[in-house]
Amino acid sequence: QVKVVEPGGGSAQTGGSLTLSCVASGSVYSKYCMGWFRQAPGAEREGVARLDRDGRATYADSVKGRFTVSKDKAKETLYLQMVGLKPEDTGMYYCAADPLCEPLTSLPRWALGQGTQITVSS
Repeated sequence: QVKVVEPGGGSAQTGGSLTLSCVASGSVYSKYCMGWFRQAPGAEREGVARLDRDGRATYADSVKGRFTVSKDKAKETLYLQMVGLKPEDTGMYYCAADPLCEPLTSLPRWALGQGTQITVSS
C-alpha cells in the first residue's frame, strides 16, 4: 500500500527556485516509474518530469534545463528541483507513480496525493 505525503506548495518570483518533495512509502520506487505532472489554471494536465526504474529522467520541453527530478530511495522521497521559474510554471503539481512506465504524456493518469500549489509571480 502506498502512502503519500506532499509537503505544502510555495511561491516564487520569476527566476526564482523551489523544490518539491513527495514521500511515498510502500516500495514504489523499485516497482514504478515516478514523476511529476502539473495543471495550470484552465489548462490540461501536463507531464513535467519522470524517472524510469533505472533512474533515467525524461522532461517536458517546457522545463528542460530548468527542472531536475531525482529520488532518494532511503528516504522514500521524490524531488523536483525547479530553477529559473516562470509565471507559466504556475499551477498544481502532482506526484505520480506509473506501474506501466508509459511515456511522460501519460503520467497524469497516475496521480498520488492531492497535489501542491506553485505560484510564480512576475
